[in-house]
This record gives sequence, C-alpha cells and structure tokens, in this order.
Amino acid sequence: MIRVVVAEDQAMVLGALAALLALEPDIEVVGRAADGPAAWALVQRERPEVLLSDIEMPGLSGLDLAARVQAAKLPTRVLIVTTFGRPGYLRRALDAGVRGYLLKDQPSEELAAAVRRVAAGQRVVATELAEAAWDLPDPLSERERSVLRLAEEGRSNKEIADTLGLSPGTVRNYLHEAAQKLGADNRVEAARIARTRGWL
Repeated sequence: MIRVVVAEDQAMVLGALAALLALEPDIEVVGRAADGPAAWALVQRERPEVLLSDIEMPGLSGLDLAARVQAAKLPTRVLIVTTFGRPGYLRRALDAGVRGYLLKDQPSEELAAAVRRVAAGQRVVATELAEAAWDLPDPLSERERSVLRLAEEGRSNKEIADTLGLSPGTVRNYLHEAAQKLGADNRVEAARIARTRGWL
C-alpha cells in the first residue's frame, strides 16, 4: 500500500485530490493538510511514501517542504501538483529533491500513475516543462530572492533591511544585482520578471 499525505491550501482541490487517490486500491491517503506547517507535521508523524503538495501554500511552500524532507533524510518522496507551469519553478523543485511535477490541468488518471512511479523511485515531470527547465537556469541567489520577494510587497529598503537583518545599503546592492541579472530597469520590473519565470 502506498501511503500518501496531500497538502493543498484550496479546500475543494484538497478534497478532490484526496478523493481521486482514495479510489485506487493500492493507495491510502493518511493525511490532509491545508498549509505547509501542517503538512510538515503530518510527514514527520506518518512517514508516508509520497507527499503530494501544491507549491504556493501558507507557512511553507511545497518547495520548502521538499527541501525539509531532503535535509531530514526522510524516506518520503515529493510530488508537486500545481497550476504553475513555469520552468523556473520546476528547476527549483528539482534542485530541492522533488521527484515529480505535474500540472493541475493534466488528466486526472495521470495522478495515480504519477504517485505510483514516484513511490517506486522514478521521476515524473510534465513533458511540456521538462526541456524548458534545463534551458533556463535561475540566476538569483537565495538572498537576492528573499530581498526581491519583500520588494515585491512594496517594502522600502529600510523595511527589507530590518526584516532580514541587513543594512539598507546591502539591500540596495542585492536589488541592483538582481535587476542586472534579470535585465530589469528597477526593482518592480525585476520582481515581475522573476515571478513570471518562477524564480520567486
């Protein structure tokens, strides 16, 4: 029996994913979580074979969860199911140790097959994303990404500096570097480009 935890912040989608998997004779949904911290607690307690997770969730993203699973050397394999069909997200997911990456608009029958393949140690990636992910490397450092996320929220250099424990000058340098790497004229455009490509 393949034991699965499902993490999804939209209640209807969470219910639908769990219901679809429950129809399979060889798959058991052992937990549902509506946010990242709840999913992490379930994974630690249940030690499922597969964590099926969305990317964007409150508290911890699906990529954060994958990184935690990898760092803790848990046997759980992570399968991302998301609406974000951006090569940058896939690239970051693979770097975080994710074993599968499906888009929510794919046929439902592919879901159980993907869970089985991921549980067996195979990799499952939406075909239309696979090639693009290798061709478009993420140029941002983790610090540049953190600074850009806060800038995207409209925070000033001083507010970003206070949040991250940096000086305003260092924040300005990170924003400048990120904008240069992305070919952007300012922080707003840099954040937009990074968001569009799945790097934030």
